[in-house]
Amino acid sequence: MLKRPFIFGGIELPSNVFCAPLAGCSDLPFRRMTTAHRPGLVFCEMVKMDALVRHDPGTYRLLDYEADMHPIGAQLCGSKPSLAAVCARICEDLGFDVIDLNCGCPVDKVTKDGSGSGLLKTPEIIGDIIAEMVAAVKIPVTVKMRTGWDNDHINCVDICGIAKRAGASAACIHGRTRSQGYKGPADWSHIRACKEAFPEFCIIGNGDIFNAKAAEKIFLDTKCDAILVSRGTFGQPWIVEDIYRQLSGENIPLKDGFSYRDHLLEHMQHIIEYQPERKAVLDMRRVGCWYLKQAIGTRKLRESLNQVKTMEEIRILIENYAWHEVVVAEEMVEVEA
Repeated sequence: MLKRPFIFGGIELPSNVFCAPLAGCSDLPFRRMTTAHRPGLVFCEMVKMDALVRHDPGTYRLLDYEADMHPIGAQLCGSKPSLAAVCARICEDLGFDVIDLNCGCPVDKVTKDGSGSGLLKTPEIIGDIIAEMVAAVKIPVTVKMRTGWDNDHINCVDICGIAKRAGASAACIHGRTRSQGYKGPADWSHIRACKEAFPEFCIIGNGDIFNAKAAEKIFLDTKCDAILVSRGTFGQPWIVEDIYRQLSGENIPLKDGFSYRDHLLEHMQHIIEYQPERKAVLDMRRVGCWYLKQAIGTRKLRESLNQVKTMEEIRILIENYAWHEVVVAEEMVEVEA
């Protein structure tokens, strides 16, 4: 299961436990927290190809990263093969180690032009885009997909074959259809089917990895080569280290309220350094809920975070809270974005 190091598309990664691109969430402060725990690969937020070729400043900011975040991946979203090569070269020139094609985003504003999981309806275009990227760059190209558009159109195995023939180094399978969104349990059997169909192709498992035991289970159930942790990183940036311990047969230390406090304050400081005050306050309301959702005795703090208007007020709230009364759940469960 756990491989350290992990050879991937001709490059060496620290492990086969990756952290996902999360639109609106995995910004630079978020990645400062997760990369401190040494995942095998971490991704920036998804960026749109059309905006990238226009050199949109906001899009480029989504690709901000720091030297100690390597290995790092960029994820591209779009449905135009004509833009694939130039966008891939931009990412390679920016120093990224891996490029991923998004075929999984389920939101309407992305799928309406055939992008994201909309590409699942046009598998031949997926192959064209990947082939253009592979021909344009020297770094590995991967694809992240859902199992299909809906339960009547499950085609992840076919798309894995298309991606492999187009030159992709790996395919990541999220065990839900587009129509599911994030509802209902992920069906890992489709990940296993992809691995069984293409035993020599790198298959990455994704979906419902909210704690270390789930990470071990998806490896055992699907025989995937690597895993991609997504929402499981919300409020527990240390999950990668927990997974390493679980897969190595080591004990996982329990966190207490003070540990959550310290991590939350650290995350807050990264946000302060990166965002203007108003945006920082909004980010902290969301981030704070991630850290506090699994703990008993934090409702008052969660409610207070939604009322304050400055980062200094947030700091005072966190520092003065009765953390000794907080009880932390032993296992992380699903957290909403």
